[in-house]
Amino acid sequence: ISRRAPRELRLPAANQRGSAARGGPGGGGGCLKWRLRRAKGMAEPADYPPFQLGKPRFEQTSFYGRFRHFLDIIDPRTLFVTESRLKEAVQLLEDYKHGTLPPGVTNKELWGAQKIKQAIIHPDTNETIFMPFRMSGIVVGLLLPNQTLASTVFWQWLNQSHNACVNYANRNATKPSPTSKFIQGYLGAVISAVSIAVGLNVLVQRANKFTPATRLLIQRFVPFPAVASANICNVVLMRHTELEEGIDVLDNNGNIVGSSRIAAKHALLETALTRVVLPMPILVLPPIIMSILEKTSLLRSRPRMILPVQSLVCLAAFGLALPLAISLFPQMSEVST
Repeated sequence: ISRRAPRELRLPAANQRGSAARGGPGGGGGCLKWRLRRAKGMAEPADYPPFQLGKPRFEQTSFYGRFRHFLDIIDPRTLFVTESRLKEAVQLLEDYKHGTLPPGVTNKELWGAQKIKQAIIHPDTNETIFMPFRMSGIVVGLLLPNQTLASTVFWQWLNQSHNACVNYANRNATKPSPTSKFIQGYLGAVISAVSIAVGLNVLVQRANKFTPATRLLIQRFVPFPAVASANICNVVLMRHTELEEGIDVLDNNGNIVGSSRIAAKHALLETALTRVVLPMPILVLPPIIMSILEKTSLLRSRPRMILPVQSLVCLAAFGLALPLAISLFPQMSEVST
């Protein structure tokens, strides 16, 4: 039996729109500036296979294929697509669906149009997702140097609030779910993240055997267990009913054949593992990199540059971590009968 993993499985809480894209194909570098090319005999780029509506551009059986797919999905340029360009992309896909494509439209233009639509339009509700809550929206701030108790609470709250909004905006809307579930998950994630982060910071500050430099380095790793535990808490609280009711399973033709609690357990386990892996590069690599960079003469003589440099390091780590984590497991998994 083949089953479709719910959207949250594809969207980690630091989250997450791996599933919101529904295996969306990607476009290339020119996906935001596509135009109908009427010139005959124009060669197709080798990286653009024949277009398939609703199918991924990259094969999904290997980790590398899934990684390329999600790199394409979180393209930050999709945040700045205009309303008119979105309408053009949607219309082009409608023309393809009804067999009324204008002459000269290339596979690259079709893949680019589908990428735009899947990055912006919710596949279940057909509503436009608010820009900051799309998969390509990024929030940086958990690794600011010399954080106080107040700043730790603020950034953990902000991170989990953004995660909750992303989860809701990219939720699986095929089955109705009360808003109370999302509120419950949000409160649980915030409380767990803040409690662990504050508790670990207090313990580190009271550890007199550490030198100030060692204490500062350890404090920079505090966000990882806080965020990882909050992500797991978010999954359990927001999706625990799936273990009781099961999730939809499909046959090889994509037809729903029933619900399965075994598939739900499998999906939640993969989700939890993904959300533990997700913050690793984001919350582990930047502290190591920044501890090295802060010793350089450039940053020691220009302390005001530390914050922008750290933001760039975190941004780069996030851009790698998100597709890396959500590519670990296929969007479609199989369970034995």
